Amino acid sequence: MPNILIFGNSGSGKSTLAKQLSQNENIAHLDLDTLAWLPTSPPQRAPIEDSWNNIQKFISTHNDWVIEGCYTYLLKLVEDAATQIIFMNLPIESCIANAKARPWEPHKYPSKQAQDDNLDMLINWIADYTERNDTFSYSAHASFFEGYAGSKTMVTENNGYRF
Repeated sequence: MPNILIFGNSGSGKSTLAKQLSQNENIAHLDLDTLAWLPTSPPQRAPIEDSWNNIQKFISTHNDWVIEGCYTYLLKLVEDAATQIIFMNLPIESCIANAKARPWEPHKYPSKQAQDDNLDMLINWIADYTERNDTFSYSAHASFFEGYAGSKTMVTENNGYRF
């Protein structure tokens, strides 16, 4: 019964790996971006209670799952239910290249153009990963990884995964 958490910088390959595991292992997939934000313009963070309730609903309706995102505060809420964590710890340059090559994500953006319009902001966000000290930062992710007592893997390049 795999219950996997995948986290790391934007553009690190979290969604790609989660989709691959979901398809190959026939497990449910939850992208935390879909519940961490309210559908407002400009986007606003959803209350943590709402996000937590949605995560609980997801894990209670699926025996096997993969959850991915960069939100350490949400990952910590579900860490006891996880059987494995995967830290996508790629170089910033790789994350930026991945972001530039990212296909349209229709569950996040109304059009490919809307996604591309956000690219400069995303690249700056990715570049600041090691400088920030927030829930999305390298320091938060590294601390979460080090503190996890169960099975864990750190991925430092995304040229094919084998789990």
